[in-house]
Amino acid sequence: MKAVASFSAALRERSSAAHAPSELADFMVDLITGAGTREDYIAHVAQQWFIYEALEAGADRLRDDPVVSVFLSDKLTRLPAIRADLAFLIGPDWRERISPLPTTQAYVSRIRRLAARWPGGFVAHHYTRYLGDLSGGPSIGRLLQRRFGFETNGIGLYLFADIADPTAFKRVYREQLDAAPWDDDEKERVIDEVLVAYRFTSELCADLARAKAGRVA
Repeated sequence: MKAVASFSAALRERSSAAHAPSELADFMVDLITGAGTREDYIAHVAQQWFIYEALEAGADRLRDDPVVSVFLSDKLTRLPAIRADLAFLIGPDWRERISPLPTTQAYVSRIRRLAARWPGGFVAHHYTRYLGDLSGGPSIGRLLQRRFGFETNGIGLYLFADIADPTAFKRVYREQLDAAPWDDDEKERVIDEVLVAYRFTSELCADLARAKAGRVA
């Protein structure tokens, strides 16, 4: 008899095709391979500020939720690192000098709405962002260090100094996904929302590419 795949395995399999376009988006490829500029990187980090502000505000709101709370860990928190990155990259007045792109605005609105109305949907976005960070972030950070001559300043978004074993951390997170009290219909909804999160990531890369074209025109 064929073994039934766990929910976390099904989620990874179903989202793998959607993941590839965001990983291979031209803007990010240029950024890490040499065609992108420091200004492009700053534009990217600035958009992450708005996204993680919404995610971490939602996490605070749902900290006592019986389903969401098991996925939350202060070790994942990104906002202090992003603040430090932007202060280093832009200056002390960084907050007055950044604004969300259209896709970022839509993405943030969705995260906030889900945090208020649907815990499972919020978990879908939490999973997509933070496990993605743990999976690819350290490698991206090292590439950017070499590309722009950074040490640790400027790439704090990609550093998880409080997580000694990212592989073990991700394994526990996936075990918590498998243990979530969701029926089959809810699991399908969560998977669909993960696909939405990947779509936002791809569309944000397209927004960043358009903004870049406007800067160099």
